[in-house]
Amino acid sequence: MEILNNINDFLWTYIIIGLLVGCALYFTIRTRGVQFRMIGEMLRIMMGRDRKETADKSDGLGSFQAFAISLGSRVGTGNLAGVASAIFVGGPGAVFWMWVMALLGSATAFVESTLAQLYKRKGPNGFYGGPAYYMESGLGKRWMGILFSVLMVITFSLANNILQSNTIIDSLYSSFGWNKLLSAVVLAVLVLVIIIGGVKRISQVVSYMVPFMAFGYIILALVICGMYIGRMPEVFSTIFDGAFGLRQIGGGMMGAAIMQGVRRGLFSNEAGEGSAPNAAAIANTSHPVKQGLVQALGVFIDTLIICSCTAVIIILSGEYKGDADGIVLTLNALESLVGPAAKYFVTAAILLFAFSTMLANCYYGETNIRFITSRKWMMPLFWACIALCVTYGAIGSLSTAWAIIDICMGLLTLCNLVAIALLSRHVFRLLEDYRKQKDSGIKEPQFRRDSLPDANGVDCWE
Repeated sequence: MEILNNINDFLWTYIIIGLLVGCALYFTIRTRGVQFRMIGEMLRIMMGRDRKETADKSDGLGSFQAFAISLGSRVGTGNLAGVASAIFVGGPGAVFWMWVMALLGSATAFVESTLAQLYKRKGPNGFYGGPAYYMESGLGKRWMGILFSVLMVITFSLANNILQSNTIIDSLYSSFGWNKLLSAVVLAVLVLVIIIGGVKRISQVVSYMVPFMAFGYIILALVICGMYIGRMPEVFSTIFDGAFGLRQIGGGMMGAAIMQGVRRGLFSNEAGEGSAPNAAAIANTSHPVKQGLVQALGVFIDTLIICSCTAVIIILSGEYKGDADGIVLTLNALESLVGPAAKYFVTAAILLFAFSTMLANCYYGETNIRFITSRKWMMPLFWACIALCVTYGAIGSLSTAWAIIDICMGLLTLCNLVAIALLSRHVFRLLEDYRKQKDSGIKEPQFRRDSLPDANGVDCWE
């Protein structure tokens, strides 16, 4: 375990953080701050015509369904437990660096999701794609796509689902005393019933769950902020002092705050990691840029809104100064602010957050397994592994799972950032094409394959 931790520290300290920040700054500059100047367009696309496309069409899902799947993966226990761990280890200043990475990283999310749309493929049940596909088609490096796919399956569908399952089961046990193993078996059956139905069933379930759970949690946070409105300046002062205070710089806490803010920020919003593009590729839309804009909005919603809700609750309570970490810290914070009834709300929130994440993770695994092989027996084997991982989450140790996730998440991010940096020139031209059409009065820009003649491997936009 010590070896795995040392590998994690080296990978994140010297490689991943530098690449994440460097790519995010580069994409922000080259797109002229697309994540800031086109927020209105993001909202229009998500709530407009693309949302009205029905999920039973044979040529793909609408932008909102694709957005819901990716947000279902983003909005999970990282928003409750991940933020708490970042504050526990890095102090309140870690929240500021999570914000910074969200503001910059949304440009990275735009680039990777636009590429997923550009290089998507058409199957009998609709569109599909992701980083593995633009690595193969855009870069001509199938080996790189296979490596990415293997890491995706290990990280999201297996190790991450162990963590999600453990969080749900522990919460049910602590709140209601439910038997852990029996709860895990029931949870595994529910997951299998939905994922065996394919991406359309997953999108239908998640597109209903995500808005409900997100708005419910935001409303709770707003109520708490209203109850303690007089202390809100103190909360933000604590965050900024933790990020830039002289005491933190002198004591080395600033470095810890940056490390935890970037690391847990990526675990939460996944910008640059290469997971959300798997969902972005399934949308049936008229221009690749549309889904890139929608996915960039998802980073804002995840980190700037939902993660901030958790951060405010924890800092208001002062519980981060104690010994509790992770979901226990969030639970203690809520109980201290609104009373013992908070545990029931947290249990419900965890159930919805983690369950939607598990469904999205399963879809990501399925997409990447299909990239590696078309053998029919692989999917039943994959579903069986999912059931075992969900069940193991009730009884297994999580330290190894966390170590595997951190390493694989770092390697995933490294692999994806290299690919999107090499292919980003296509995205910049696509964005320019989109803006020119909008400026000429075209309300719904259309992408034509011949407008990007030097992009190899594009076969869904003829």
